[in-house]
Order: sequence, then structure tokens, then C-alpha cells
Amino acid sequence: MGSLKTPEVVPSPEEDAQKLKKAFIGFGTDEDMIIEILGHRDANQRKKIRETYHQLHNETLIDGLNKEVSGDFGKAVILWTYDPCERDARLANEELKSRIRAIKDLEIIVEMSCASSPQHLVGVRKAYCDLFNTSLEEHILVSVPMPLRKILVGLVTSYRYDKEMVDKDMAKLEANRLHECIKSKDLAHDDVVYILSTRNFYQLRATFEHYKEKHGHPIDEDIMNSGKGDLESLVKMVVLCIDSPAKHFAQIVKTAIMGLGTDEDSVTRAIISRAEIDMMKVKSEYLNMYKFNLDDEVIDDTSGDYRKFLVTLLGGKI
Repeated sequence: MGSLKTPEVVPSPEEDAQKLKKAFIGFGTDEDMIIEILGHRDANQRKKIRETYHQLHNETLIDGLNKEVSGDFGKAVILWTYDPCERDARLANEELKSRIRAIKDLEIIVEMSCASSPQHLVGVRKAYCDLFNTSLEEHILVSVPMPLRKILVGLVTSYRYDKEMVDKDMAKLEANRLHECIKSKDLAHDDVVYILSTRNFYQLRATFEHYKEKHGHPIDEDIMNSGKGDLESLVKMVVLCIDSPAKHFAQIVKTAIMGLGTDEDSVTRAIISRAEIDMMKVKSEYLNMYKFNLDDEVIDDTSGDYRKFLVTLLGGKI
């Protein structure tokens, strides 16, 4: 269940577009109005606002926002306003066009492949081609070193069955095959890539459950015990995103706010990505894992309009 709250009676796209334009003009930008409108509209409603704004004002809403908002607040509002598939395509491109320095730089690609619907992934791939004149797969091939790119290309080219169907015998066989590959430290084996990138999420969760029952440890623990390199970290991330997206995003937020400085980009991505999907479950997992309320942690670690916007998407008030 998502945390986004939309009004019972939603104003027309024309009314919202006119109010946003009004928020942009005058002696100062009306950030509260931007938050009040965009922070309470779902993806379909935001799409209609973007289309109507363009028709009425002869500029895109994204261009209008770019002129008026900046900093972490500006980044968050603009990412939220994009179509979700275009948003993920842009985030992936931002990472791939830079030098990949750490597994953290590949999180968005794993998330769109393993914590989203097959239809969303197809939409991201199409948006990527339209925006950047190359395919997501091609960009991964030239930007990510082996064997990491073998895993990622397998994930992004997959189109998984999205209904709840589980073959228990297959789950047992593939759990054993994964165990063999982990034990032999061969995490980039074709069988590992094939299993993780083609099986539906329900099937894979059954496989992971059987793995734990048969071999005595959760699969992610065995993966990390097999080595401490980038490949082990990447495969563990893939497994967690498939097994429990809510736990993955709870970890993303906690890691982002720990230490001396906050990683605002990661906090923004996590909240924006899940506000319409399962943020209530992310909050529950966060409380269970860390014994703190996620909303309170975000409030303590952010400020100003950026904090107001994130809290709005979390379904709260300041």
C-alpha cells in the first residue's frame, strides 16, 4: 500500500495547471502551492497536469519547475513530476554516463528490474531509447565491467511472468543449483543469471525459501559469506529486491541518513519510487529493522521545503 494521499475530489487538470503557473509568477515562487498540488496527485493525475500545462502555457511543466525550484527540493519535485518510466530512465542514464565507482551506482538498475513490474521495466527501456538514442542494454555493456554487466543485462532484458504461479519442484531444483554456484563462488554462472532474471517473483521467493530450509541459511547470507567483492554485493542486492523490496528500500533510507552527512539523492529516490506502491510496508519494515519511525527520521535529517515535500509523499504533515 502506498503512502500518497490524494483528495477525495480532485481538481481538474486545468485548475491545477493554472494554480501551478500562478505559483511560478510574482515576487517569489509559492513552494507551498507546488507541494499542495503535486504532492497530492498520483501518476495518472500528474500526467494530465503535464499535458494540460503544456497546452495552456506553451512550455512544459518540467521547464517551468526548472526555472523556479532548485536544490534538493527542486530535484525531488521534478523527479516526482516526470512519468515514472521516464524518471527511472533518466536516473539510470545519470549513473551510466558517469564512471561506475561502486555498487551503489547500480541500485536504480537493479530496482527497476527486480522491484518493479515487468510492464514498468518495458516502459523504462522504451523511454531510454527515446531519450538517449541508445538502448539501456547497450549503455550497460559499455559502462559496466564484467561480470557485473552480465548480471545487469540479463535483468534488464527480461520480461517476467507477473502472475502468482509457483512450481515447487522447480524451486527445489533451482535452490540446489544456486547453492552449488554459491559454494563454488561462481555467482556469474549462466544458471544464476538465467534463474534470477527469468523466473517470476513468486517462483523466486519460493526458491529462496526452499534454499533456507534445505541449506540452513538465508541465500543472501551465503552469498556474502562466499566473498566480499562487488559481484557478491550486486547479487545480494538482486536477491533482496526480489525477495522483499520493502526491506531493500528501508535499508536504502537508513544507509542514506547514517553518518555525518545525508545522501539526499538516495532518500529522494526511495521515497519517490515507493510512495505510490508500498511505502506503508517500507515504513513497517523500517520500524521492525531499526526500531525507529521512518517519518521521524526523515524529518530529523532534512529541512525546509525539501522536508515538507518528502513528508507529504510519506502521507504525513509537519
